[in-house]
Amino acid sequence: MDKTDSTRNVLAARGLAPKGIVDPQAAARRIRLATYPPASALAPFVEYFWVVEWDRRGHAPETQRVLPYPNAHLVFDAGRSAIHGVVRGAFERPLIGAGKVLGVRFAPGGLRPFIKQSLSSFTDTTIAADALLDMPAAEAELQVLAQTDDMGMVAQAQALLLARRPQIDDAALLAARLTAAAAAHNGPASVAQLCEKMAIGERRLQRLFANYVGVPPKWVIQRYRLQEAIWRLAQPDAPELASLAHALGFFDQAHFSRSFTQLVGSTPLDYRRSQLAKSV
Repeated sequence: MDKTDSTRNVLAARGLAPKGIVDPQAAARRIRLATYPPASALAPFVEYFWVVEWDRRGHAPETQRVLPYPNAHLVFDAGRSAIHGVVRGAFERPLIGAGKVLGVRFAPGGLRPFIKQSLSSFTDTTIAADALLDMPAAEAELQVLAQTDDMGMVAQAQALLLARRPQIDDAALLAARLTAAAAAHNGPASVAQLCEKMAIGERRLQRLFANYVGVPPKWVIQRYRLQEAIWRLAQPDAPELASLAHALGFFDQAHFSRSFTQLVGSTPLDYRRSQLAKSV
């Protein structure tokens, strides 16, 4: 085992926190987040495995907020392991006591070949993982969470998926390419621009996203822009709000501020000030 396995934390270095983590500096004090790549055989389906660990014993409970990506997750969490669909709002996890969770972040479209239902059928909710795993999810949960280190947990979860690995689905790969185009730096700011860039009709795009991604392409474009915003505003060289709103394709600063406040819980200006204060 890598001796850094149980201490690895991608939140520890400023600027390396994944986009979508709200208040990454405070998050680094609350949780340990580590990510691990999949085996090559799973790469068409899985982006990475992740481990979150916390110990709040003797401390007041806190809540970690995340703006999720358009990814479904298989989560091994004591007593509540399940498949999580895409969350359209902010995802909040109360941190009480001590705990450790392992998740599988599927590529956009990557879960669909494993299951028999569209991703939009369980957006904002969870479904049982028994059919995917070909065993009771509680039994798989015990196998994964009984491991003593990150790599052991990842290896066990990976073995379960490899045993159920489906055929590569061309539509799933197309869904992944389309979401990657939506996420690209200076990428499309509208569905029409995405269709033009990727040479796909809007009706086909909408059907594909409903079946394989779980949310409409307009939501995906807007979510990537807001994730980029919270990441940039947490950096020491954060841009001015007007220029950031323009760069991310918002109609104006007011539209940007409304969208940001609705999901993050504070205005862009207050959020930037809070991040700058913590960096001093």
